[in-house]
Amino acid sequence: MHRRNFLTAACAVASTSALGVTRRAPAAESKSKAVLRVATLAPKGSSWMRVFDAWNNTLSERTKGRLKLHFYAGGAAGDERDAVRKMRAGQLDAAAVTTVGLGQIVRSSLVLQAPGVCYTYARIDAVRAKLASEFEREFDGAGFKLLGWGDAGQGRVFSNRPIVSPDDMRQTRMWAWRDDPTWQSVLDAAGVNGVSLGLPEVYPALRTDRIDAFPGTSIAAVAFQWYTKAAYVTKEPRGIVVGATVVKKEKFDALPDDLKQALSETSKTAHQALAKAIRRDDDRAFEAIVARGVKPVSLAKNMKAWDDVLAKARKSLAGKLYPADLLKRVEEIAKKAG
Repeated sequence: MHRRNFLTAACAVASTSALGVTRRAPAAESKSKAVLRVATLAPKGSSWMRVFDAWNNTLSERTKGRLKLHFYAGGAAGDERDAVRKMRAGQLDAAAVTTVGLGQIVRSSLVLQAPGVCYTYARIDAVRAKLASEFEREFDGAGFKLLGWGDAGQGRVFSNRPIVSPDDMRQTRMWAWRDDPTWQSVLDAAGVNGVSLGLPEVYPALRTDRIDAFPGTSIAAVAFQWYTKAAYVTKEPRGIVVGATVVKKEKFDALPDDLKQALSETSKTAHQALAKAIRRDDDRAFEAIVARGVKPVSLAKNMKAWDDVLAKARKSLAGKLYPADLLKRVEEIAKKAG
């Protein structure tokens, strides 16, 4: 993505409040200090980083400076694939990533991005709540601790010609993120030959007309200025871009008990604030994009065609990215959520 940024600096978010330490730390623990190195594509000043900075301040205050977070913002530590590799190599301790990065750790977590399933916040919240313990065990088994879930907004399609049906995408030069198998499955199901690019290549490709359409959230489109190269955007979102913050399990386990507790509890508060901020800011970003002349187009008249393509796409991934029975459970939970 342009400048390796991730989210927009849309507005201030609710800050987290300091939590008191529940027990007195032993003398040996009181002398220990630690800094966790955290990678994120979120740029400085963005909604994500406002929450993350507040989280760090709260954590430092609660532990009297014994545990701090050092964020490598704006992709300074590389792409999500780079972040996961560096965590495994011990060069980083933690990362805030989307399902692209999460899929590098626990492949089955990509079921949360299964095309056409969790396309509302009610659906994604219900699925994560129901399967929380399962995902935590999966990440634990992979050597990571899941600190908290985060979203990156509602998925839409931006383009220079109206896209109201899957067939319309065949007339575009659509971006296909190399590390995103779920979007690639949608393109395959629709018979679209996407243009495979890494994140930093997208904005230059839009400027040179190498691509003229791309998937993304409104908040990201504003942050990267991609929306300035689009004339149309789909009105109805058909997915939520999911993410989470993870830390290497061995790093977490090496912390004294009181620091583990402080990290876990402040993380929970921070990610609750993050969810509210991103959802609000993504809605505002969509409104701002439309106000600046990008025309929203409705998918309503062709929703069955879209649903058929998305169903074909997610079923093609069953048994590859995630087990078929897991997909079925996620579909059932999401459907009940409305």
